[in-house]
Amino acid sequence: MTRVISGVVLAAAALAAILFLPVFWLRLLAAAVAAVAADEYLAITAPDRGPMRRVLGLAVAWVCWEASAMALPNWFAIVAFVIGWLAVAVLWGNRTIQSAAAELVAPVYIGIPLGMLAAGQQLSGWQATLLLLGTVVVSDSAQYYTGRAFGRRPLAPAISPKKTIEGAIGGVAFGTLFMTVAGSYVFPFSAPARAALGAVIVTLGILGDLFESRLKRAAGMKDSSQLIPGHGGVLDRIDALLFAIPAFYYMLLRSAV
Repeated sequence: MTRVISGVVLAAAALAAILFLPVFWLRLLAAAVAAVAADEYLAITAPDRGPMRRVLGLAVAWVCWEASAMALPNWFAIVAFVIGWLAVAVLWGNRTIQSAAAELVAPVYIGIPLGMLAAGQQLSGWQATLLLLGTVVVSDSAQYYTGRAFGRRPLAPAISPKKTIEGAIGGVAFGTLFMTVAGSYVFPFSAPARAALGAVIVTLGILGDLFESRLKRAAGMKDSSQLIPGHGGVLDRIDALLFAIPAFYYMLLRSAV
């Protein structure tokens, strides 16, 4: 019951934000979500970093804010930040380049996609945001139910033992169908083109889910946090979206030309 209640509250809050928040507050919300998700990511990949996790979380929020501005990125600032972070971590912090680089994945993995999500709504309206969310939710639900009904062969047993090939096929099929039908309200493309986009979005979503599962399994964690009762953390809720957003945003840009 806790999972159901928190799921309904979360969905209602997300829907209200998408439909009613002005652009400034929508971008601010995306940046806040990015900061929380980044902190969870670093709790998985660099749990010993302490206060520095908050610093990088703020950096991820800044990257998200910049990405949501629908303007060319400030490459000088980005390169300066990366070089500065590596210099401090490796030369003065006596840390390995691999550990420092894992932290720098956070802005690309979390900040840029969530910024693109906010930018996509500015570009094509709330319909585009709901289309992407709906596609991922339909696919995720179809994976669960078709997997339970027909699942026999594991998809990635070393990463997520409960996922099956049959469930993934069901998720791709229903998610693609949803994008093909509902996508006509957002994209001026033909039905085959929308179907292709749907298949790509759903496949990327599955990979995003597996990616986060792999991170947690390597760290011996079940959830990224306990922030959302019955659902784990913010990163657990948006893992599929993070991989799917860039491709969707690229097609929004193409359709706007």
